[in-house]
Amino acid sequence: MVPRGRLELPTHGFSDVASETLEKISTAPTVRHAVIGYAQGTPLRNEIEERDNAALELVTDRATELIVAKFGDGPISAKMRAHVVVA
Repeated sequence: MVPRGRLELPTHGFSDVASETLEKISTAPTVRHAVIGYAQGTPLRNEIEERDNAALELVTDRATELIVAKFGDGPISAKMRAHVVVA
């Protein structure tokens, strides 16, 4: 699979464009670790804080509670994919 933006790079002055898709397994020792990574370590954090600057810990706690209630606590593994483009 070729990342969509890679096809546009030469038209914007980039040359020698190469891309690679990396697939890995992400693991976290607990649900809370995964929720912190997602809610506090991605652009989702900006969305949460934009709505209520003081709500980050509350949202993290609540999401953790809901996921643990549905799936249990413990190690989590999931597939990850990244498209790396070098120009």
